[in-house]
Formats: sequence, C-alpha cells, structure tokens
Amino acid sequence: MFFYYIILIIHLIIGCLIRHKCPICAIIYFGKELTSVTIWTMLKSKAIKHPLNDILTGIIIALVSIPISMGYAQISGLPSVYGLYGSLFPILVYGLITTSPQFIVGVDAMPAAMVGTLLTTELSIAPDSKEAMDLIPLISLMVAIWFIIFFLLKAGNVVRFISSPVMGGFISGVGATIILMQIPKLFGGEASSGEAIDLFINIYNEASDINPVSLLLGAGTMIIILSSKKFLPRVPVTALMLPVGALLQICLKLDDHGVKLLPQVPAGLPPIHIPDLNILTKYSFFTLAVESLSIAAVIMAQTLLATGSYASKYDDPIDNNRELLAYSGMNIASALVGCCPINGSVSRSGIADSYKGRSQIISVSSALTMCIILLFGTPLLKYLPVPILTAIVICALIGIIDVKMFKRLLKYSKSESIIFLSSFLAVLLFGTINGVFIGCFLSFGEIAVRGVVPPTTFLGRIPGHGNFHTIGRNKHACPIKNTIIYRFSGNLFFANIDKLENDIKKALRDDTRQVVIDARGIGSIDITALDRLISFKDRLNNRGIRFYIAEHDSSLNDSIRKMGGKALIDTGVIRRTITLALSDAGLEKPYELEETDYYNSEEFVSPSEEHTESEWAYGHAENKGSGHRS
Repeated sequence: MFFYYIILIIHLIIGCLIRHKCPICAIIYFGKELTSVTIWTMLKSKAIKHPLNDILTGIIIALVSIPISMGYAQISGLPSVYGLYGSLFPILVYGLITTSPQFIVGVDAMPAAMVGTLLTTELSIAPDSKEAMDLIPLISLMVAIWFIIFFLLKAGNVVRFISSPVMGGFISGVGATIILMQIPKLFGGEASSGEAIDLFINIYNEASDINPVSLLLGAGTMIIILSSKKFLPRVPVTALMLPVGALLQICLKLDDHGVKLLPQVPAGLPPIHIPDLNILTKYSFFTLAVESLSIAAVIMAQTLLATGSYASKYDDPIDNNRELLAYSGMNIASALVGCCPINGSVSRSGIADSYKGRSQIISVSSALTMCIILLFGTPLLKYLPVPILTAIVICALIGIIDVKMFKRLLKYSKSESIIFLSSFLAVLLFGTINGVFIGCFLSFGEIAVRGVVPPTTFLGRIPGHGNFHTIGRNKHACPIKNTIIYRFSGNLFFANIDKLENDIKKALRDDTRQVVIDARGIGSIDITALDRLISFKDRLNNRGIRFYIAEHDSSLNDSIRKMGGKALIDTGVIRRTITLALSDAGLEKPYELEETDYYNSEEFVSPSEEHTESEWAYGHAENKGSGHRS
C-alpha cells in the first residue's frame, strides 16, 4: 500500500506545481489537496449521511463485480483473476482522488473490449498468453500517461465536442462486437475475434457442436437476469447467480456433461507488476499509442459525461480536471497489478444509486470486500460454469447497447440517427481503431454541418401585435409590404455566406425595396463573409434595394470595424434594431402588410397573445411542431 500512496503523492505534487509557481504556495496547496483525499475528510463529508448504508452498498457492488470483472478480464485477454485484482487497488485510488461523491469505476466493457480486439485483431496475440499478460499492463500505463497529458492540458471540457449519437453508436458497436465474440461460449464453443463477418462465421461453425447442458445454463441465466432487471431491479441477481452456479456444479457435476468451468483462481492479494517498457520495441509504437489514446479518450468521454449526469442530479460540484487525475491514478494502479485499463462503470454506479449510496465510502467498502474475497473466497470460484459467467457478461453488455437512444433519434432526428448508425457500423465492421477515427470524423463533421447549415427564417408582422414573427410557423404572420426580413441564426463565415445570399435572392421580387437581416444569432463573422456581404449590399443598392443588418450584439460591430467594414456603420447599413432600419427606409408603424384574401375577409380575427405564444411553441395546425427553415 505504501507504493500506491507514493503514486498518489506524485500526482498531487504535479497538480501543485501546475497551479502554483511559488514553492511555498505549492506546499500549502499540496497539504490541502492531500488532506482532501484522506478517508478522514471523506468521513466528515456532508454527503455522508448514512455511512452504514454506503458500506453495505459497497459490499453489494463488490459481489456484483466478481462475475462481471472476471468476464471482462477474459475479454481483454487476461486470466479471469485479474478482473478481481482490478477491482481492488484501482477502485480505492479512484475513491480517494475523485471529486465525485458517488460515481463508481471498475473493470468495464469498453476498455476491455478495445484491448481484446487490439491484441487478437491487430497484434495477433493469443488470450491468456505471456505476451498478453506482459503487454496489457503496459497499455494501462500508457492510458494513465495520456490522462496526465490531458490533466496538464486541462482537457476535461473536450467532451463537449463529442456528441451523444457518436459516443452512443461507438459504445454500442463495441458492446455488440464483444457479444458476438462471446456467444459461442454460451453453448460450449470457443470465442473468436475480428470484425462482425468473421464473428458470425465463427458462431455458425461452433454451432455445429452445441453442448445442450451449456446452452441450457447460458440461456437460462440470461433469461433470469434480464427478467429480474424488469421485475426485481433492486435485487442483485447477478451476484446470486455465482452461488447458484457453484451449487449446480457441486450437486450435478456439470463438468462430467461437457460444461466448461473456470480455471483455478489463485488466492492472495495481487503482486506488484512493473510494466516492461522494452516491450514497446516488439510492437508498433504508433499502433499502441493510437489505441491507448483512443481508450483514454473513450474513458474520459464516457466517465465524465456519466459523472456529470450524477453531479447534476444531486447538485454536486465536480472538478473535471481533478477527475482526469483520478483516472490516471486508477490506471497506474491497474498497470501495477497487471490489469487492463479501468473505466467508469455506469451499471455499478446505477446499482449504488438504487441503494441510495451517496459517498466514496462505497468504493472503500467495495475494495475491502474484494480484498477479503481474494484472501479467503477464491477456492469457491473454480466451481463457476463458464456459460453462466458468459451469460452474466453478455447481459451486462446488452445494457450498453443504447437502443433507446437510436429509437429516439430515429423518431425525432433522422440526421443524428444516421450518425449513430454510422458510428455503430464503423466499429462493428472495421474495428475499434477505425471506429475511433470515423467517430471523430463524424463528431467534427456534425459540428461543421451545423455551422454551414444554420437555422434561418423569414419574419413578418401579425395585425394587432408587436414584434416580428416567423412566417409559416405563425398562421397570422404576414410580410411587410415591399420588405424582406431574414433571420440568420448562426455564426457567419466563408462556408455559409452562400446560403444567406441564395435564400435572400430567391425571396426577392420586382417590388422589393428593402432587405433587413435579423443578425441576433450571428456571434462572429470572418473576413470572407464580410467582403461578400459588402458586395451583396452593393448589388442590391444598384437595383434600388436598401440593405440593413440589425439586432446583433455590439461586439460584432467591433469585429466588422477591425476587418475594414467601418463604412457599413458610417453609412447606416448596420442598425441597432429592425424598427430603426425600417424607419431609415421610410417605413413607420403600423406597417403596411402584404394584402391577402384572408385578412380582408370577414372571418379574420386578430389572434390572442395566448394563441400567438402557442404557435411560437408548437406551430399552427397545418405546420405543427416545426419551424420554417429555409
């Protein structure tokens, strides 16, 4: 344990030196930070109202973690006992450093799956081999180093640039890939590796020699666990399946019927393992660097987003940069015990939340429980049938396939559903590394598309009402005579200035006398867009059409002046409000609206404010739920 506290102290010293150049201030800050991560401070925390409940919750988390962690360790290419090792010291280190009162980490699907596919697909390393046991801790260490770099760069806010559809599709793709790998083990076959096509072929080949007892155990376990999630959500059925499986083996001798059992799990605490850096010379450093970076990025995005969700739910202050330090610490601890990278666990955190756990006493209790299990409980694990363990892992993986998000996107946002599906298929068909690159491309592509095609609309007036209203969305809104008022809701730059020009050109008529751009949504403009606006203004003026820009923040004027557009202000093209622009064009209230048969009919009644607000929220009956989007 002394060695782990040394690591913790090193991390804290780094943080002190970054924040404080003065050595004395750094020492004071170090003392404050070190105190803040002690168990004594944890016990004094306001979040701890029921420490006994948190202790019991930690015990439940440890019991649930046994089969899941062992299964994920096997997925990563390690012997199952390393899943238990990864559920001890790394969890404790995270619990001591994190600013989140209740989030739980552990050996989890995403990093294990990414490491497993790297070994089998990219490096052709056999699971459980010496090469795998030597390389995986090094990958954990490289992930920890990436987190130190993220910490130094204060990169915690980068998660803002990863959309939920991209992350959901990526995580779902990895989950689906590992499920396909594990399916043969449900009926007594061997797991495989590769992409989806290879995995389906392996399932087909292994299905020719199904063991009926294994299939019954695996399928039955899945049915019980999935049913319990619906009808008995607070009962830790996953943990209960362990003694059930052991009793079945003891009573029925399942191995005599061809059912595979877990190999002997050694008792005792994990030995300290210093990763051998010389291994880097045997494999492609670029491949390892990219893969470890992608694992770190996925852990950061998934864990920070989930941690932030719980923080918002309970109004807890979270320091994202300090969290990166916690992620580095837990992965250094994982490397030292020979385990795969550690991730935030949404499933374990959900269990802790359902049992009303509210402090990191849960992590401490869970780690101590796992310590007792490693010292005294491992002899019982050799009785666990592999199909039952595989079923437990598959049920956990099913939970990370975000079908609800896809259905929601499919119903409300076709473009984002395509992004989700593309990210999902990229991982499934091309592997995790290619999936990472494609996911990043989709994330930034989505940002680019939203910038290039921002929301736009044309505005008019409603008789008897003030302000300007969206034409098309508001049934009673009508254009002002000889006038185009066009709202552009996005930053204006070289890639979308064409849209602004083309929208207005299409709306021009022979009797148009003035064009006003409602620029309240334009926060910035580049020099290309400014030059094009000036040119467009000149062309309109040559046709006898006045051109105005109004309603934007005053900071935009500063940018326009710096880029040489001062004349737009001096000549009155830029006005503070639409009303002032119309007044400059000679139009005063009440504005003359374009004549329509509807307004001239006896049926016309000026709408109430409540009706107008309802149309603003929902649209009128013929256009309900959608705004006008040019």
